[in-house]
Amino acid sequence: MKALFLDKSIFFITKYKKYSKKDIEKLKYGLEGLYLTITKTIIILILSLILGIFKEVIIVLVLFNIIRYTGFGFHAEKSYQCLITSTILFICIPLFFLKTPLSFNIQIIISIVCIISYLLFAPADTVKRPLPNKKKRIIRKIVTILIGIIYLLLIIILRNNYLSALLLSSLVIEAIIINPITYKIFKQPYNNYKNLKPA
Repeated sequence: MKALFLDKSIFFITKYKKYSKKDIEKLKYGLEGLYLTITKTIIILILSLILGIFKEVIIVLVLFNIIRYTGFGFHAEKSYQCLITSTILFICIPLFFLKTPLSFNIQIIISIVCIISYLLFAPADTVKRPLPNKKKRIIRKIVTILIGIIYLLLIIILRNNYLSALLLSSLVIEAIIINPITYKIFKQPYNNYKNLKPA
């Protein structure tokens, strides 16, 4: 199904304009990402509806994508890996925090551990999207940490277990996907920018 979508899309795009081989590869990468995002999101949302956490998963996805935008993180190479990991992350983690009552102090500790991981590992690039520019990496790290701190402050100020569960879910998911151990489990290289010349 994915191959058919990519082939048809590339055929349609290149029908009216000539592209270099490199440009076609970029187009293919973008289309592949779009396809995987749409299909996995539909499956995750269907599962969340069945489990009765549709609204919560939507909120977690929004909160996560805000921090993911600057923190980057692991991308599964195979579609089935992407689907399995996304389902575990976006269904199991929110379910755990929603169903498990955590003390305020534990919530703060988890948040701080996540922020420390952003300090150590963000932004985490991929082979297809390396980050060779040192200045941009530093800016992304700072912004990711600041977003993490804002989420922590919201947990402290609101003192609402429901909202805290959603904020914690997004913090933990990002901490997992930028961790070198995650890359190692899926046999993917880490710090890919080191293989490129600085921009």
